[in-house]
Amino acid sequence: MDAEGVSLDRLTGARFLRAATAFARADVGRKGRLLFVVLIVLMLGINAMNVLNSYVGRDFMTAIEQRSRSAFVSKALLYVGVFGLSTVLAVMYRFAEERLGLLWREWLTRVLVLGYVERGTPYRLREQERIDNPDQRIGDDVRAFTQGSLSFVLMLLNGSFTILAFAGVMWSISPTLFGVAVAYAAAGSLLTVFFGRPLIWLSYRQSDREASFRAELVHLRENAESVALLRREGRLRVRLLRRVDELVANARRIVSVNRNLAFFTTGYNYLLQIIPALIVGPLFMRGRVEFGVITQSAMAFSHLIGAFSLIVTQFQQISSYAAVLARLGRLSEGMDRVEAATSPIEVVEAPGSALAYENLTLLSPHDGELLVSRLTARIPHGGRVVVVGPNEPAKTALFRATASVWDTGEGRILRPSPEEIMFVPERPYLPPGTLREALLHTGREYEMRDEQILAVLRMLSLEPMLTRVGGLDVERDWDDLLSLGEQQEIVVARMLLARPRFALLHRIDTVLGPDAVARVRARLAEAGITAIELDGAEALQDRDASVLEIRADGSWSYAPLRPLRGGARSHG
Repeated sequence: MDAEGVSLDRLTGARFLRAATAFARADVGRKGRLLFVVLIVLMLGINAMNVLNSYVGRDFMTAIEQRSRSAFVSKALLYVGVFGLSTVLAVMYRFAEERLGLLWREWLTRVLVLGYVERGTPYRLREQERIDNPDQRIGDDVRAFTQGSLSFVLMLLNGSFTILAFAGVMWSISPTLFGVAVAYAAAGSLLTVFFGRPLIWLSYRQSDREASFRAELVHLRENAESVALLRREGRLRVRLLRRVDELVANARRIVSVNRNLAFFTTGYNYLLQIIPALIVGPLFMRGRVEFGVITQSAMAFSHLIGAFSLIVTQFQQISSYAAVLARLGRLSEGMDRVEAATSPIEVVEAPGSALAYENLTLLSPHDGELLVSRLTARIPHGGRVVVVGPNEPAKTALFRATASVWDTGEGRILRPSPEEIMFVPERPYLPPGTLREALLHTGREYEMRDEQILAVLRMLSLEPMLTRVGGLDVERDWDDLLSLGEQQEIVVARMLLARPRFALLHRIDTVLGPDAVARVRARLAEAGITAIELDGAEALQDRDASVLEIRADGSWSYAPLRPLRGGARSHG
């Protein structure tokens, strides 16, 4: 989405209504509705106190003008009582608003996190939807959206109640003053939109600039050792300073728009102080109203103008809110499209089945280059298969397509259930946590005895590493503690503990030495796991494995170790 296309329109309203309706219908919606009703009741009480305060203030000022000591004392005591009750109502109102905002934020964050951490969603959002900084949208933007939505809804309701409460007061003082208030607020709102409209897309762009800058800083922190060893500070310095230049340039445009807007809004607010006196003052001089009415008119005018002028007083916040809503809306809509998308590559899961490819064609997502042409091969359980050839992108595409994270192409893949097949990418990944959590499936960490876990670690000669990390139940950040090779061996240990029927290994020799790779092959064979290795051309000399060769032009040949009837098959 082009940032300059972000505006306040029907789509903005539709996104807000969709989010609010979903929250109201959720499990926590009942509690949310109760808090909202409490807010409405408190809001009505606050408005009632404001109206009462205007009359008490009028009588208090009139008592001063009439030099009536008894009236002065009684009205002063009443004034204090109104202030005290108004304080209680205002504090409870703020408390209920914050609790409702927190409840909404918690619910929406959980919904987005659960949707975002679905299999392959982050990858597809990056590759297909081109959505930048989803982490910042789920974190910062959710907070800004829930707080902003609740704040604006309550301000609109409060403004409506204020207009109803003070319109009668204002009309009884002077119909002319009431007409001036309406016309003044309408003109101010139109001019504010005219001067401040660029703030909406500038705020959208600024959020992206800030998030990209933070992402570069996080990248530097996470790769601090490599940067120091390879002396890449210069390149990263250039990137960071470029990010700074981008966000500062956009921020300067925001500052310039705010300056132009402030010229108008500041003068607009200053005039509020004198307009009531200009109209009601002559009435007092002619003896048509009491002195206290001047004070009451100023208070009523201020409240009424404030209710009519929400666009004027809140336009900067509204522009930021529109940008936040657009960013969250795009993320949510992107996740919905990813979930609903049907890949032209059909993946069929059948428990206990072999791994088979039927007329599978894979293309490059960038330029449509043919990577694999109409691959048809069946890999039964048992033995070992190596995928070779000079076409590295083709092997990567086959690995990812089998894992259901490659959508460019067509054909059919038959594979066993998720519990029966595991994927080991070239670069290992271990989420922070305990070693037990890294080795066992989520939710099943304590279904296996420690003796079984230790036996597998011992089999892979990982006992020294176990001692170094402090045991199975110590929280660690594995990227900081273990080398890539050690992390890959932990992934292999996880696979041996899970004992799937098939394992796809993508270039594990990149981080494991020859001896470690040989050890992994032996252990997988002992465990009865069919290993499918996507390795280099040297594997062509391997006589203990079936060979699937993918050539540079996408053609292929498959030579099972135990040939099917008719011998080896080839294509192209």
